[in-house]
Amino acid sequence: WIQEEAPDVLCLQETKCVGPAVPPEVRALPGLPHQFWASPEGRPGYSGVGLLARHEPLSVTYGIGEEEHDREGRVVTAEFPALYVVAAYVPNSGRGLVRLDYRRRWDAAFRGYLARLDARKPVALCGDLNVAHQELDLRHPRANRRSAGFTAEEREGFGALLEAGFLDSFRHLYPALPHAYTFWTYLGGARQRNVGWRLDYFVLSRRLAPALCDSKIRSRVLGSDHCPITLLLAL
Repeated sequence: WIQEEAPDVLCLQETKCVGPAVPPEVRALPGLPHQFWASPEGRPGYSGVGLLARHEPLSVTYGIGEEEHDREGRVVTAEFPALYVVAAYVPNSGRGLVRLDYRRRWDAAFRGYLARLDARKPVALCGDLNVAHQELDLRHPRANRRSAGFTAEEREGFGALLEAGFLDSFRHLYPALPHAYTFWTYLGGARQRNVGWRLDYFVLSRRLAPALCDSKIRSRVLGSDHCPITLLLAL
């Protein structure tokens, strides 16, 4: 699928893999020779993100500049001539919302980080953001009011990011499209019944809106409990 899609930049989330252990078939993906991997400190098999690029970035950084968050290996940022591309795996609030307070601190810190980038150059954020922003973004909103990913606190955090000068590229183009999900639990045949959540996003600096051609959900691509998403920009 990756070869067919032929992306200029590929972002991977929840890799659970330190850089040297990345499988050789990923290392050898044609057209993506520039590869950058972030992983958590001392926690193999947890978190992790990767950013793979067709063209060498001008610069690459890891994390957001705050130790509390950076030790979890959740962010890689690549600078290109026209924009920053940020690959991110946002922390889950956890069963019983045991990490909701941490998640709220993360949301504020990450929003500040993206705003600082945006002050220098437009930003395209790609990631599993672990939030369904609107009721439209999950099949059963009423039953999930206090479920991780759909609490008022998490939804407000995402709304604050949009208010800070960013847009949800998919909803910008398809504001009322229902049943558009990127995650389905493995339990109960959820994917076959399309009982899902939209947790994966391309979030853009608002000034990139004129360059936005499409934001696609590749729901037919299998291999994970998430599906890929694709952003098309004319830069």
